[in-house]
Amino acid sequence: MEFVDPIKDIDRINAIKDELREHSQRDVLLFVFGINTGIRVSDLLSLKVKDVWDGESLKEFTIIDDSEGEKPKAFYLNNSIRSELEIYFHQRTLKEDDYLFKSKKNEFPITRQQAYRIINQAAKKVGAQGKIGTHTLRKTFGYHAYRKGIAISILMEVFNHHSPKETLKYIGIDGEQDSLIRVDVNL
Repeated sequence: MEFVDPIKDIDRINAIKDELREHSQRDVLLFVFGINTGIRVSDLLSLKVKDVWDGESLKEFTIIDDSEGEKPKAFYLNNSIRSELEIYFHQRTLKEDDYLFKSKKNEFPITRQQAYRIINQAAKKVGAQGKIGTHTLRKTFGYHAYRKGIAISILMEVFNHHSPKETLKYIGIDGEQDSLIRVDVNL
């Protein structure tokens, strides 16, 4: 697997959202879901409507059975995800067993390769720096979560890492400037 980078610039993240929105709400949702949860792309693509919708309203969490045999993990569906989901569900008629990121060609989810093309092309089009791939979503989540004060121990658990050093390297924190975090209680 080739090394990819997180997207550190918020303006670039927003530009990618805008670019994806011009083509497909499904693609915006994929991007927003990935950068706000840190869920692996293989797990994202296996999500079904029933994993985020209880039949009456959006769920607060989605549960992912860890592919490495660990206990299931709950991922919070924040306002950004919920907003994109509402738009998506308003535009499409989906059944509870439909894949959330359903292919336009069949009943299956888009492939990892298609997810890569979607993310990579949008990032290139808006001038995002670095190598961009599907893991960019996870790394972007980790980078921004860490910069906003989420404990490295929590991120280690999300990423199944064994040391803070491994996680910091993974999310692209490599210098003293990047290691400054904002703990803004703002009471």
